[in-house]
Amino acid sequence: MSSMIRLIQNENMKIYRRVGTWVMLGLIVIGLLLATIFTNLAGDEGTTDWRSNTETAIQQSEESLQNSEGMPTAFKSELERSIAINEYRLANDIPPLESDSIWSLMDNSISLVSLISIFTIIIGAGIIASEYSWGTIKLLLIRPATRTKILASKFIATLLFAVLSLVILYISSFIIGGIGLGFGAVDQPYLTYKGGEVSEMSMAVHFIIEYALASVNLLMMVTFAFMLSSIFRSASLAIGLAIFLMFTGSQLTFFLSQYDWAKYLLFANTDLSVYFDGAPIIESMTLGFSVVTLLIYFIVFLLLSWLLFTKRDVAA
Repeated sequence: MSSMIRLIQNENMKIYRRVGTWVMLGLIVIGLLLATIFTNLAGDEGTTDWRSNTETAIQQSEESLQNSEGMPTAFKSELERSIAINEYRLANDIPPLESDSIWSLMDNSISLVSLISIFTIIIGAGIIASEYSWGTIKLLLIRPATRTKILASKFIATLLFAVLSLVILYISSFIIGGIGLGFGAVDQPYLTYKGGEVSEMSMAVHFIIEYALASVNLLMMVTFAFMLSSIFRSASLAIGLAIFLMFTGSQLTFFLSQYDWAKYLLFANTDLSVYFDGAPIIESMTLGFSVVTLLIYFIVFLLLSWLLFTKRDVAA
């Protein structure tokens, strides 16, 4: 166990002594600062009648629902969700989030999880391939630790970087948002829709859940890039292909959602938030099905990484 900890520490030293790693972490905070400035500049001018706007939104959603013939089930479910939540707002006097509130900034910060995904893919793809390109793989493999332990330490170190980045993003978005936009809306509840009913929950808890759900795609794409790096020993190929699929996989899955077999595709299952606040892209899908499917993909990716890293000879 102690040897494994030392291996992880060694991999962390390799990651964090690179200037590029600190630039990546700095870009997360800089992105939040810029988002806060733009949010302040583009804040709502004057007082808006949110009740009238909500009533109009309900009317428009109901009209769309009445003319929903041929509309995908996911769109219909989203319209029903929107109507139920807006009616709950009116009945309980809960205004929607203002565009210049701390929670709006935190909501926008979730999009930066994609940026963290890219950064972690770069780390994960390079952590194996760089050993081959720099010629240090031979020095690494002559150590008493097994190849399995070496590979595991690299993967764990990559995930630790992702966790650190997410923690920095969450804490920074709350602190920067509060200082720049105020803490006035900090006690505002989040409205969730499940099983035909609307309920309230803490915004802070909601965003922790959102970050965790957004990290599912991060985990899968980083594991995929890690596998490609182990197979092809090329960081550029692993990074390019993983990032390309990360941005195009969901769109491709949406176009194929008319076929029932599309539910077995990786990107049909990475957005688990639809099971808590919405509807899956294919009606027959369930949370358990998606979790099992993701687990199978995850095991396959790691198994291929392990097989190629431990069984393939290193050229002299």
